[in-house]
Amino acid sequence: MIIGGTGVLQTGQRELHGQNSGVMGNDLVVAIGDMKLTQNSGRIVTYALGSCVGITFWDPGIKLGALLHVLLPSRMNVSDANIFKYADTGIPETVRQLTAKGLDRKRTIVKIAGGAKMFETSGAFGDIGKGNIEMVKKTLPRLGFAISAEDLGANYARTMTLDVATGEVLVKVIGKPDKRL
Repeated sequence: MIIGGTGVLQTGQRELHGQNSGVMGNDLVVAIGDMKLTQNSGRIVTYALGSCVGITFWDPGIKLGALLHVLLPSRMNVSDANIFKYADTGIPETVRQLTAKGLDRKRTIVKIAGGAKMFETSGAFGDIGKGNIEMVKKTLPRLGFAISAEDLGANYARTMTLDVATGEVLVKVIGKPDKRL
């Protein structure tokens, strides 16, 4: 069953939530400003983590995982319905949905990647990657989560994958060795 908007896709034990229901092969694909969650098996992947930050949540006790791809630190326009786009609203909503599925915060392993400074800019926008990192690192502890691993900053984009069966998080960068977080 696929439903648009903040749709739900159910395939056996797999279920995903988010703005765009995307599946590529056996992978659930998280678009920019989106989140996917699944349980027991499967991989969740997001591409193009430049200044954006990817956040994985994995509860090993029930093999429940999610990947959130935040674009900006804060939701300034309350009329923007896509709360996953922002760290300050996307993280709490992801946690809310995971908690409804049985997530135990004490068991949950959180890893983050991205937050690069992709362009030399100044002015009102400044270093968006740095702002994203700061908001993610402020919001997660406030909700009771510690960050267990990270791959942040620099000036290059990343691809981040969570294997929900094992909890392994892989970060890929063109021209660099893969990194397991």
